[in-house]
Amino acid sequence: MAIVNRTDDSFWAGARQLDDDAALGAVARAADEGAQIVDIGGVRAGVGPEVPLAQEIRRVVPFVARVRDEFPALLVSVDTWRSEVAHEAALAGADLINDTWAGHDPHLVEVAGEHGVGVVCSHTGGAVPRTDPYRVAYPAGPGAADPRDGVVQDVVATLRDAAERAVACGVPRTSVLVDPTHDFGKNTWHSLHLLRRTDVLAGLGFPLLVALSRKDFVGETLDLPADERLEGTLAATALAAWQGARVFRAHDVRATRRVLDLVAAVRDETPPARAVRGLG
Repeated sequence: MAIVNRTDDSFWAGARQLDDDAALGAVARAADEGAQIVDIGGVRAGVGPEVPLAQEIRRVVPFVARVRDEFPALLVSVDTWRSEVAHEAALAGADLINDTWAGHDPHLVEVAGEHGVGVVCSHTGGAVPRTDPYRVAYPAGPGAADPRDGVVQDVVATLRDAAERAVACGVPRTSVLVDPTHDFGKNTWHSLHLLRRTDVLAGLGFPLLVALSRKDFVGETLDLPADERLEGTLAATALAAWQGARVFRAHDVRATRRVLDLVAAVRDETPPARAVRGLG
């Protein structure tokens, strides 16, 4: 899943594609580099200037229609927490609504069901859109094998309930994805532990999406700014893929695709693209 941000203030400069030509170029590169989904967003996830509803629609919806027309082989996802944006985007041809803020607008999943499009169910620990976590805690409950598992238990329970509600609202079960949403409503320790327990999340019975690309938990772990987090991102991607994650939201599509292909060759024994060593 390639990231195309229709913003001029995304946390990483390489993902600022408010200009139409720049954004279309990003989609074309992503397709050439192996992306199967493009995720289009019109509002920076973090704290920043307000983006009114009408402005988000202007940034996103006409562009969705253009991508749908010019790149018919790509699945088009829209990153929004607003049901009005989801409705307009579905009419414009979006295939998937990426509800990064965990049902903050409870009508969004209903819109997805009405239009028969997919939805990503996420976890923020109750955080409201565009806020940073502050001293969040997830106490471990009964049955926790590790005192750090409180965050895992909370994520599992939240995602299971959200996914079943999506199905009840008419979203096809095969079109419901779940995302632990690293960093959102979590500190770095929480995100690292969720990565460590990816196999538990993958066992929920819905395709697991992970959005690890250049995230703060990668940067804090390595003490690196956003533009130096590629290696850490790829290491996290490999760990998540090995444990069963299925969809990878990424800024760096070519590098991510290569990591996933190698993991598949080792774990799933998919054949090498070219194997001649020792055979000549």
